[in-house]
Amino acid sequence: MSRVGKNPVEVPDGVNVAIVGQQVTAKGKLGELSMTFSDDVDITQEENLITVRNRGNSIQSRKMWGTARSVISNLVVGVSEGFVRNLEINGVGYRAQVQGSDLVMQLGFSHEVRHTIPEGITIKCPDQTHITIEGADKQKVGQTASEIRSYRPPEPYKGKGVKYVDEHILRKEGKKK
Repeated sequence: MSRVGKNPVEVPDGVNVAIVGQQVTAKGKLGELSMTFSDDVDITQEENLITVRNRGNSIQSRKMWGTARSVISNLVVGVSEGFVRNLEINGVGYRAQVQGSDLVMQLGFSHEVRHTIPEGITIKCPDQTHITIEGADKQKVGQTASEIRSYRPPEPYKGKGVKYVDEHILRKEGKKK
């Protein structure tokens, strides 16, 4: 039984949520997001609370119950507060900067790595070794951070590469003579 699905989603002031059939649309100060859900769940709104109930007792409907509630919560939080992922670059000569609509990184290759900034995402570089990714869509923010990290994942010996700020790298001991 899902314990996540039992909790209603609270809609803060300044966010409008419209439910049409199985499509939920949230509008707020950071934009508009919408998602269509499967027919396995019932979505209802009473004043500023959105509740999700499963239809029937099948395994699929129980799976979708908690998932739908989490996705609706992410829609509401995304349009009201937004999501942020912070990356850190470690390594001699490794750096990043935003040039127009591209993130340009020097990551120890013979060439610079250019990553096009997707629509709806804001990337800032407060200094040359930190990257901040912001946006309303949690999935897009996480996907963009993952793509940037994949250009040079941190290696276990010196920790060089692109890593999440809150990530802990397990270090290995080098060769012994």
